[in-house]
Amino acid sequence: MRPDIVTFWHGPLDALRLLCLRSQVAMGHKVTVYSFDPLAQLPDGVGNAEAEAILPHSFAERLRPTGPDGVWRDWTTLQFSDFFRMRLMARAAGLWLDADVLLKKPVEIDPAKPYFAWERPRQLGNSVLYLPPGDPIVAAFASLIQQDELTPDWLALRHRLTFMLRKLRGYRRLSDVRVAIYGPAALTALARRAGELRYALPKKSFYAVHAEPKLFFEPRDISALTGDPDIIGFHISPKGRGNTAPVPGSLYAWAAERFGA
Repeated sequence: MRPDIVTFWHGPLDALRLLCLRSQVAMGHKVTVYSFDPLAQLPDGVGNAEAEAILPHSFAERLRPTGPDGVWRDWTTLQFSDFFRMRLMARAAGLWLDADVLLKKPVEIDPAKPYFAWERPRQLGNSVLYLPPGDPIVAAFASLIQQDELTPDWLALRHRLTFMLRKLRGYRRLSDVRVAIYGPAALTALARRAGELRYALPKKSFYAVHAEPKLFFEPRDISALTGDPDIIGFHISPKGRGNTAPVPGSLYAWAAERFGA
């Protein structure tokens, strides 16, 4: 089955992410971006839906309080999106792709089975994620979100000890301690507990350039990346380079030529 694609975004979209959204549409997917404010200049074929109906804006206060101006601080958006994608899974909304996932080919899933890939040797990525609504991982997040302190029961012992020590120093929230505690680390721990690691695709399926952005932004021989049939897409993680111009000879330039406006 070729699923609908869903994601969440807070703030303006940069040129790279607009390119990635165009690639998702070009591969034949219906794409919807959830946001709290209307998003301008979305590519043709990309819908914009209200995020408040999925997870209220106020939930961010349980992660990290905003400043006096109400602006989300530090990694609030990242942690909020970790919960948001699980809420979408509970609603059977579709396949989650981060807005910086560039598709090279269509994604096909079995709606009865999880869909994700290894990001690192011992860690799953959650930038590409589908879970059936009744999956144990979805249920674990549904239970967690009811807690005031948002402290998972799947934390590794070292993370529990770290949190205990930090609480003695005045930390109130687990979200103050570890930026990705609800993201890939959580997905990996829960998939292991549920016996679902066997569903994980190889790292290169989506994360061939994730750890080395230069493979995407700098000129080089890209034939191994563009010609590999096992690479479905690229999670890019631009780290501040989302509005830089593509350099000729780079994978970015190849993508811009293929999916550019």
